[in-house]
Order: sequence, then C-alpha cells, then structure tokens
Amino acid sequence: AAGSEPGAGAAEESEPRRRLEIVFVSSDQDQQQWQDFVRDMPWLALPYKEKHRKLKLWNKYRISNIPSLIFLDATTGKVVCRNGLLVIRDDPEGLEFPWGPKPFREVISGPLLRNNEQSLESSSLEGSHVGVYFSAHWCPPCRSLTRVLVESYRKIKEAGQQFEIIFVSADRSEESFKQYFSEMPWLAVPYTDEARRSRLNRLYGIQGIPTLIVLDPQGEVITRQGRVEVLNDEDCREFPWHPKPVLELSDSNAVQLNEGPCLVLFVDSEDDGESEAAKQLIQPIAEKIIANYKAKEEEAPLLFFVAGEDDMTDSLRDYTNLPEAAPLLTILDMSARAKYVMDVEEITPAIVEAFVNDFLAEKLKPEPI
Repeated sequence: AAGSEPGAGAAEESEPRRRLEIVFVSSDQDQQQWQDFVRDMPWLALPYKEKHRKLKLWNKYRISNIPSLIFLDATTGKVVCRNGLLVIRDDPEGLEFPWGPKPFREVISGPLLRNNEQSLESSSLEGSHVGVYFSAHWCPPCRSLTRVLVESYRKIKEAGQQFEIIFVSADRSEESFKQYFSEMPWLAVPYTDEARRSRLNRLYGIQGIPTLIVLDPQGEVITRQGRVEVLNDEDCREFPWHPKPVLELSDSNAVQLNEGPCLVLFVDSEDDGESEAAKQLIQPIAEKIIANYKAKEEEAPLLFFVAGEDDMTDSLRDYTNLPEAAPLLTILDMSARAKYVMDVEEITPAIVEAFVNDFLAEKLKPEPI
C-alpha cells in the first residue's frame, strides 16, 4: 500500500515523499510451506491461520488467480493499480511510483492500425464508445468470441452507432498477431508497441483472456463484462451494455459465480413470469447495495442472479449440494467453498434484505460446498 510521510522542507511539503509496504497473503497448503516462503520476504505477511481475513481480501479485490499484486493507497484504501505484476516488470526501478491510474486517452495515445495496414491516430476515437479487446490467436475461447464479436461490431455500426474496438494482442509472435488481426474489421495497438499494450493491461487489471472492456465516449468504463454481454445479446439491442443490477443466470455468465460472493434466487421457471417477478423482487435491494458502494468508489460485495430450471442450474445445485426447493434464496461463495441458504415458503423483499444485511455483517453461519 502506498502512503506518505512528512517532508523536511517546502519542496517536500508540496510533493510529499511516498512510502511502499507489501503484505503477503498466502495460498500455501500448510504452515511449514508458509514459514519457508515468508523467511525470504522483507515485508509483512498476513498470519497463516487467518484464513477468514484472506478470503475477505480475495473477495474484496476479485482475485481469480495467483500470483496477484494489487497496489492500494493506504490513506483512502482505494485501488491504485490492479495489475502490479506488470508494473514491476515494466518499471523495476520504480521511476513511475506510485503507479496511479491514468486516463484512457493518455494510455491509448499514439497510432492504431487497421488490418489493411492503414494507420490512424487515437484521436479518431473522439465521441465514440470503445471496446478494448484483450485476446490472442492461441486461445480457443478468444477465437470463438472473435467470430461473434465481428457480427456484433457490424450490427452496431450498421445501426449508426459510433463504436470502435481496439484489439490488444496477447499473441506470442508478430506473425500470429498479423494472422489473427486479418480476421478483424476494427483497430489494433501495433504488436511492436509492447509498452502501450502492457499499460492497457495494467490500466484494466487484466487477469485472463478473452476480456472485452466497454468504455463510454469519455473513456469511463461501462462494463468489464463485454464478453458476457456480446454472447447474451447477439442482436446488440442493449448496446452499450450498461450493467444490470440483477442477471438471469445462463451458461455465458455463470463464470461470474467465481468472481466473488453471489446471491442466487432459484425459482420454478415452469411458472410463467416467475423469473421476471423474482428479478423485480431483488432489484431494489441490489440497486441499493450497488449505489452504496459506488458512493464509496468500491465494487459491490455481491453479484445478484435469478436462476430458473435448466441443465446448467441443475449442475450448480448438484455441485453445491442445494435442496431442490423453489423458491430458494442462497448466497454462494465459490472461492471460500461456502454457501448460505434461506429455505422458506415465500421470499419477500424484507427477507432478502435481511439476508443480505446479515451476510454483509458476517452474522450468517456458512455451510461447506
């Protein structure tokens, strides 16, 4: 976490010195491994036995893999940079410390390519929604998404929307980049501009591909879940895909269950209108939670879903060993392998709100998944 300490003169008072401390949060399998690892570290460590605090940190910062290094401002607790591994690779001497986020326009500044080798300046994006597409030819899910995204891009442009996509390659060679980019009708950061590609990865804390970040014309993030939105809205009727407070669980968005605790209300989808009624029931509570955390410039600690009856939902119930009841109100925390279940005959707004508040206050007792 980056903080500051008092300066010793007028110049230092106007530009306070910065400090850096690191806290190691272990995923070691036993305490001996942890001790052996910590012995070589000059910084702080979360005690090995405090697994509850570790899981809270994992969920708060949406950690999906290791190693992960996140830089925070210790004074405010706000995230400075989500992809610290790229920071220390790109700036090992710490010349850009404290590595605060820069505006998209500044990071993307420079020439962009089309696959006909035409070059455009990034200023041509002015006034457009922008999709920043992190992808690579060697990645099968990327190639599958690209085929769908090409059609989505065409439909959005034909509808008269100002929209552009920028491909940020994770290919392993320039030849592979050129082959993959030849299938794309949009723009790309030049493969040789590794510094700019790395800065974009750092800016959005990319932890895996394919990832599609959708920005508004001012360069602010609309959604980090562009992949899910494109797959769920093939006609692009909901472009630019502002996030919904409550999602209907599907094959394409089920991956979000692994991103942190999720409230899932299971309903009987054979009853016409049941799913929509369930979404309307949950939505005011979800909106309130999201707004409260947005005011603090933090991500909401819960995602909200309604699940009907299909093969994917049946598999989820089996995996988490949930009762077959419907309606069934649950909070699933896959990273902690924990579940919280409210099995009552009628789900009311008051029951949902109390359930959520008790979870956030850590008053609920988890059951193992």
